[in-house]
Amino acid sequence: MKLMRSTQRAQVLFVLLGLVSLLLRVAESFDYTAINCRKHTASLKDFGGVGDGKTSNTKAFRSAVASLSKFQNDGGSQLFVPPGRWLTGSFNLTSHFTLYLHKDAVILASQDLSEWPIIGPLPSYGRGKDLPGGRYISLIFGTQLTDVIITGDMGTIDGQGAWWWQRYKTVLKSNRPYLIEIMNSDQVQITNLKLIDSPSWHIHPVYSSNIFIKGITIVAPPASPNTDGINPDSCTNVRIEDCNIVSGDDCVSVKSGWDQYGIAFGKPTKHVIIRRLTCTSPNNAVLTIGSEMSGGIQDVRVEDIVAIRTESAVRMKTALGRGGYVKDIFIRRMTMKTMRWAFLMTGNYSTHPNNNYNRKALPVIDGISFSDMVGDNVKIAGQLDGIKGNPFTGICISNVTLSMLPTSKFAPWTCSDIKGLTSGVSPKPCGMLTAQVAKRCPFPTDILPIDRIQLKKCSIIAKL
Repeated sequence: MKLMRSTQRAQVLFVLLGLVSLLLRVAESFDYTAINCRKHTASLKDFGGVGDGKTSNTKAFRSAVASLSKFQNDGGSQLFVPPGRWLTGSFNLTSHFTLYLHKDAVILASQDLSEWPIIGPLPSYGRGKDLPGGRYISLIFGTQLTDVIITGDMGTIDGQGAWWWQRYKTVLKSNRPYLIEIMNSDQVQITNLKLIDSPSWHIHPVYSSNIFIKGITIVAPPASPNTDGINPDSCTNVRIEDCNIVSGDDCVSVKSGWDQYGIAFGKPTKHVIIRRLTCTSPNNAVLTIGSEMSGGIQDVRVEDIVAIRTESAVRMKTALGRGGYVKDIFIRRMTMKTMRWAFLMTGNYSTHPNNNYNRKALPVIDGISFSDMVGDNVKIAGQLDGIKGNPFTGICISNVTLSMLPTSKFAPWTCSDIKGLTSGVSPKPCGMLTAQVAKRCPFPTDILPIDRIQLKKCSIIAKL
């Protein structure tokens, strides 16, 4: 009898250990850092999600966010996207909310247009970039939010962009969507994700503040149209760092509205930090300022950038009719490998939303500093063209050494309607850039508020 009871206890213990082992296998804890942690957690599977890459999860995503939004004032919530391929149309986020992607999770953008609502054009643009009128809402969208996080363990968001690229000039009647767009919001974090093949721009924070973007990998084919990496637009206090971008357009483009619409809207982009990026864009730039800059752009700080096989390292674009200003742009410690242009500025980038722009609206370009930069296999050191009667001023270039491509047949520098100073620049700049012995270009020493954010260690416990 004692032997039987002992055997029964052993059997019960064995069953209990098996159950514990099973629970440990299906429920795991994932740690991450964030501006805020959350009290409540749910999995996409809790709302009927099916990760087979074929079943639409649009309803599951929308239902999950709607359900979790009730916790906005009770410690916030987080939605776990488990391993799988989660096909979905667009969905909106909520405040005090985290969207977390497992490393083996892939969010796939649907190719069913009925799952993409159409919204109006941005008021600072007046129309879409492809077409007049509205646009398909972004795959992941949010507006009027506070404290929203999109993160993970390098999970993937796949825009399946080729479908859109083949149709936007012929079939589509509205403008292409972005992959992620957060609008009119504050405290935004986008970190530790892989984004591929967006229909258009990959990340577009607009009319927002206190934006932290880190550890993002973006990949799109070099020939893909308008697949910019990260485009802060009429935003304040932005920090972009430690990203790898391979793009069909600009890796990072700083914007603030288009012609008369941007002037009227009047919301500048200012206090932007961009650091430690590696970028490849054979047909465009590592960093572009503009061309939509009519609301003004000021205080952009860029450092520690590696540019590989990129058309231009730094490009500034504006035109008559833009109005606005670009002031206090500081760029240092950039390494360039195989470039067409190192520096490219133009005051004649004459694309306009319509013919109603004010041709007397002159942009102001002043206070642009480049320092401590090297480049190999460069075809053209600089092509700097301001606006006749309205020169670009305050240009400063110091400690820059560019090794020109031996087979290049271009003059290393061409300049018109600019004013500035140089020191320690090779090859020798154009005459409009006056040489100053031992003068270094400025770089701010103050610390911006966005650089003072303190990340917290958060965790998410979820079943796989």
